[in-house]
Amino acid sequence: MITVPELVRQVKSGNYRDLARALTMVENELAGSTELLKSLRSSKIPVIGITGPPGAGKSTLVNEMINHWSADEKSVAVLAIDPTSPFNLGSLLGDRIRMAEQFTKKNVFIRSIATRGSLGGLSGKTIEMTDVLQSAGFDYILIETVGVGQSEVEIAGLADISIVVLVPESGDEIQNIKSGLMEIADIFVVNKSDRDGADAFANNLKNLVHQKSELVPVIKTAANRAEGINELINAIANRPYSENSRRPFLLAEKAWKLIQHARMKNIEKKKLLEDITSKHKQPEFNLYSFVESHI
Repeated sequence: MITVPELVRQVKSGNYRDLARALTMVENELAGSTELLKSLRSSKIPVIGITGPPGAGKSTLVNEMINHWSADEKSVAVLAIDPTSPFNLGSLLGDRIRMAEQFTKKNVFIRSIATRGSLGGLSGKTIEMTDVLQSAGFDYILIETVGVGQSEVEIAGLADISIVVLVPESGDEIQNIKSGLMEIADIFVVNKSDRDGADAFANNLKNLVHQKSELVPVIKTAANRAEGINELINAIANRPYSENSRRPFLLAEKAWKLIQHARMKNIEKKKLLEDITSKHKQPEFNLYSFVESHI
């Protein structure tokens, strides 16, 4: 049986099989996971977050970004966060089929993780697994979120560079884009820009971001045609960010999420559903008394 120190060494050496083993250990909180996490050291590899509404073509965009970097012989890790059904708590991992061509590439590593019922889509496990990936020495690490709830804003607490992907059909709602989303975006991508209204939407978006003190690039892409990918890659490469100034914020956000996760560790959503199902029809049932009994 491999020891944790040996597993850490294998992960750092680029052994994908042991990397997958380490991620499984951390995701499922198996024996040795705490020791493994405590052995990790900070990494300067930037994490790139990809978020946006469902149907914006995030997976197709990520696929083309991988093609570009792998062609330059760069190593890429992708942590794809998939939605968990609020009814059966099962994860829908079918979206990864769109990146099937990448699984045979020796310099690409892709892992899916379910949201596990996290309100915003980013669970404490996401942070831990990202840290494991950072220790493996990849050139680029991408986090693709489900893009629902508050996950668009939460990605700012995890990623060094946050990319928000939108589509022209959002044009009528451009004025209603929530301020939090405007604040966290380091780069906006208007995907499916071969559709009607793309230019007008992109221009309106540019007018909005020009009101900010720091100019945010707005890149038009058609990922299904591999159009605009070079411009996006260049925008990422030229994105000015200070690791020192943003690092305390990122670490505080991560610490908050990990502490929250630790304190909720013994609360299982599935078990809560089972308990409420058996008790909610009782005349004396009271939600607040029920909650108090589970704290």
